[in-house]
Order: sequence, then C-alpha cells, then structure tokens
Amino acid sequence: MRSRTSGALVAVLLLGSLLSMGCAKHDDSQQRAEAAAARAENAARRSEAAASRVEAAAQKAEAAADRAERIFDRQVRK
Repeated sequence: MRSRTSGALVAVLLLGSLLSMGCAKHDDSQQRAEAAAARAENAARRSEAAASRVEAAAQKAEAAADRAERIFDRQVRK
C-alpha cells in the first residue's frame, strides 16, 4: 500500500514540475513577444525618421535642380 502512495506522490510531483515548466515557458515566450514588439516599434520609428530625411534630401535636390535650371536658362539667353 505504501508503494502505491509513494508512486502517486512521485507522479503528482512530476506533473507539478511539468506544469510549472510549461508556465515558465509561456512567460518566456510572452517576454520574447513583448521584446519583439518593442524592437518592431523601434524599427518603425527609425524607418519613419529615415523616410523624413530622404524626403528632406529630395526637396533639397529638387530645389537645387530648379536653381541650376534657372542659371542654365539665363546663360542660354545671353
């Protein structure tokens, strides 16, 4: 009788440890998901800043092209 009780006790302890490992794994995956979301938000901010810089550079290039065209038109008229 005693061997059955100890066997059941071991089974319950194993089941408890497996459940606790499963819960810990879940928390770990949740932390990984949160970290991935934070990295994605950071990447989105960086890409938005890069797009802003590209847009500013495009506006400067367009303004420089307009100035160059005006200078060229003046020189052709002379």
